[in-house]
Amino acid sequence: MKKLILFIGTALTVFTSGAQQALWGGPQIISPETHSNNSVTFRMVAPNAESVQVTGDFLPTQLMDTPYGKFDAPGIADMVKNADGVWEFTSASLSPELYSYTFLVDGVKMPDPSNVFQIRDIASITNVFLIDGDYADYYKINDVPHGTVSKVWYDSPTLGTDRRMTVYTPAGYEKNDRRYPVFYLLHGMGGDENAWSELGRATQVLDNMIARGEVEPMIVVMTNGNVAMEGAPGETSLGFTPPTTQLPKTMDGTFERHFPDVVNYIDSNYRTIADKEHRAIAGLSMGGFHSLHISKQYPDMFDYVGLFSAAILPHDGAVSAVYDNMDEKLKRQFADAPQLYWIAIGDKDFLYDANKEYRKYLDEHGYKYVYRESPDGHIWKNWRIYLTEFLPQLFKDN
Repeated sequence: MKKLILFIGTALTVFTSGAQQALWGGPQIISPETHSNNSVTFRMVAPNAESVQVTGDFLPTQLMDTPYGKFDAPGIADMVKNADGVWEFTSASLSPELYSYTFLVDGVKMPDPSNVFQIRDIASITNVFLIDGDYADYYKINDVPHGTVSKVWYDSPTLGTDRRMTVYTPAGYEKNDRRYPVFYLLHGMGGDENAWSELGRATQVLDNMIARGEVEPMIVVMTNGNVAMEGAPGETSLGFTPPTTQLPKTMDGTFERHFPDVVNYIDSNYRTIADKEHRAIAGLSMGGFHSLHISKQYPDMFDYVGLFSAAILPHDGAVSAVYDNMDEKLKRQFADAPQLYWIAIGDKDFLYDANKEYRKYLDEHGYKYVYRESPDGHIWKNWRIYLTEFLPQLFKDN
């Protein structure tokens, strides 16, 4: 009896102390709930709220004004309160995809307390859910051999500091002496070295596509493109620094100048095939901008280049030798043209016109590229799909 009382007392101490493990509690309701027709019901317990809405990328988009112009933002739907004080909304049947959402309770944005699965995109926290099938099957953890994902610190002599990146090595890397091609995969403005592995599901995509024989086994390097930060917010010596897009040295040429430090570290510490034919670089938005300018700045470094919803030209006031003589550098790059120069963008992307102008320039100069246009705007849905389409084209002829 004394043992039972001791256990109950200890358990109550754990239960009531916020600093201890949360052994009790959990969701009162099921949310989200996926139905057989792929519609999804969202629920929120808020009996005293006057209004509850759900917003997410599974809803029809709405135009939003930004400093960059108008672009698509997640839609909003009203939820309905039942007699128990539970607010509900059921979506239409959804296509396979990884979706994100949050609630608005009397106008205040908050996550779904019944869904523990969340992701951070810059400073926004959203819940996620997955509808199986089609591309989304690549985003799942399936019963296949898995690669290793490492958070690696490297020295950058150019920047005079240690920096962090995420490195994926394919299944079996530790058990053989094989050398591998390398794909450098870059994030967008405000992202970090965690973005592609967490928001982009890159490691699951790689595991699944390599296991199916659709993609060559490769090392994938996901860098931190914010040279003002050693690594992701909250994971460096700067402590819990709030995530932001407004960082010094953003898209000013510094990241591009230092990039050989990354390549040299990878070639020195991993079993790579260290030549142009076995290197690829691609990125989304700012990462596409970096991929464009790195690949032309170092024309003998990459044989595969991918621009996913890329920014094209430097912003006003950006002064760097990296951006000088763009015509001459592109001429040099395409004199020994990459095996693949791949441009992809959504038809509602705020960078659509800039990409259209860049393609016009390439056409006028006879520089060959592959173009992929998709629906929607500047969103992770597109970038995950672009990744699954870009990867199978890499290193096939090597």
